[in-house]
Amino acid sequence: MGIWEIVLGALLILMSVAIIIVIILQEGNQQGVGVVTGGADTFFSKNKARSIDAFLSRWTKVFAAVFVLAVIGLNVLAYFS
Repeated sequence: MGIWEIVLGALLILMSVAIIIVIILQEGNQQGVGVVTGGADTFFSKNKARSIDAFLSRWTKVFAAVFVLAVIGLNVLAYFS
């Protein structure tokens, strides 16, 4: 097992944990649930939620791309070893 396999394996584990955490932190797209639970939607809460959701969505894409690249790299290393 070479150093690159260890580095890419560790990166793969870190990215998988990061993807799980970022996805769990995101809010669902359920419309109208706030009315049932009594949550009031104000202008500021809507904008705050949008900015946080956009931030988490962006990082989900980044972590997923790094995850895919790490998987491809590990497969290439396994193929040529």
